[in-house]
Amino acid sequence: MIKTENLEIIGPVKPEWSDILSPEALAFVASLEMEFGGRRRELLQARKERQAAIDAGEMPDFLASTQSIRDADWTVAPAPPDLQNRRAEITGPTDRKMVINALNSGAQVFMADFEDANSPAWENMVEGQINLYDAVRRNISLSEGGKEYKLKDQTATLAVRPRGWHLPEKHVLVNGRPLTGAFFDFGLYFFHNAKAALERGTGPYFYLPKMQSHLEARLWNDVFNYAQDSLGIPRGTIRGTVLIEHILASFEMEEILYELRDHSSGLNLGRWDYIYSFIKVFNTRGDLVFPDRAQVTMATHFLRSAAELLTYTCHKRGAHAMGGMSAYIPRGGDPSVNEKAFAQVQADKTREAGQGFDGAWVAHPGLVTVVQEIFDKAFSGHNQLDKIIPANVTGKDLLTVPPGEITEAGFRNNINVALQYLEAWLGGRGAVAIFNLMEDVATAEIARSQLWQWIHHNSKMSGGAPITPNFYTQVRTEEVTGLVANRQTHRFAQAVELLDSLALNEQFVEFLTLPGYQRLE
Repeated sequence: MIKTENLEIIGPVKPEWSDILSPEALAFVASLEMEFGGRRRELLQARKERQAAIDAGEMPDFLASTQSIRDADWTVAPAPPDLQNRRAEITGPTDRKMVINALNSGAQVFMADFEDANSPAWENMVEGQINLYDAVRRNISLSEGGKEYKLKDQTATLAVRPRGWHLPEKHVLVNGRPLTGAFFDFGLYFFHNAKAALERGTGPYFYLPKMQSHLEARLWNDVFNYAQDSLGIPRGTIRGTVLIEHILASFEMEEILYELRDHSSGLNLGRWDYIYSFIKVFNTRGDLVFPDRAQVTMATHFLRSAAELLTYTCHKRGAHAMGGMSAYIPRGGDPSVNEKAFAQVQADKTREAGQGFDGAWVAHPGLVTVVQEIFDKAFSGHNQLDKIIPANVTGKDLLTVPPGEITEAGFRNNINVALQYLEAWLGGRGAVAIFNLMEDVATAEIARSQLWQWIHHNSKMSGGAPITPNFYTQVRTEEVTGLVANRQTHRFAQAVELLDSLALNEQFVEFLTLPGYQRLE
């Protein structure tokens, strides 16, 4: 245990963690909580109040109060040299092998993820910081399975995604209250690595998740200024790309860029969380029920509208527009599977390049070249910021429910994938290969939210059979029986208990990671 004047670590502390959890670093992290923790709690309360208004019938729209920002002539700060070309960005958790392989992948950027692709077990969070500390200084290596892993001469630019505003770090208390998870992740990384990154010609770069309003972006901007001032680093050195992964944030894209304009490096359309957020925000509405997850593609009206609005907004303001995730995992020795997967990725990224995106995400090094080549064909320079395609997108466009049907296969797939992911997440793994796709929390969120929506709104499958709690329990039992077959050790009992508590709860649970986190060590 570590205890200082304002901070106490109540999780186990290994001797080898002493440098990363130094008194100076912990004092900096504690100062972030004491300075900004109250505002963060106020913003979370504002989320609840806005959700209550939506539950009462109010529909989201572009804000009249910020019309002057949308009408004004302004741009974000120019991107630093190593964030000009972002054709392919690879994402993944912060375990040591992943960090090395991702930095070596040939992608322009590696987003090291403390959030959705990471299970926030205490050891994961601390050792992830150690891995990034070593990566910034280029002395990260690993010996495993008879293989040696080390960095190549040319590596991807490193960016870090801290946890969203809603998540705490329960192992660290500041004045008796759990520390904000984002302050732990951002604070430790920035304190230890900002100056070292600058010395190597790069900078402290971040991805900012799960925001729902421009006021939440304003908080991040104030945190950035405070952090830079505290370490004697010029304001504007930090750069942050905001993930637009919430339906309410889509109505405030320009305002979010404006709040972060001196620190902004663009917006990214986080498609999976975006879909989930739609279901979550309108969970009380029986007239806004989604079809099978597989039918909700980027070609649907509400997602295509969000993509077009994002690229227009970004390029109008001089910011990068980043496309969504290619989650396919190439399978060795199976050309037919890879050919089909590559064709789908190519179609998806060709559409995004045509919409004006400057690059997109991949989850596997095998897709880096595929995605890079698509954007190479679309434009010759570092990016296509000069491609400003007007988007006449209305609030109705962003709120159009995709057509389609609910099938038993889709219902079963949601249960199966959710159980597989939750079992792995509870065991400390946040990026999980399922059915040839690299899945993270967002997939489980969509799956379990659809189950809740279909059960609680008395939905029927395409053949007319009703979706009831009893039917869910029957199918869940069948699916988990198949999953546990031939497995000696597993956590499926805990996964079933967690999924049941989410799918059958009378009230919609906003984030599965909150009750899930209470089950993690």
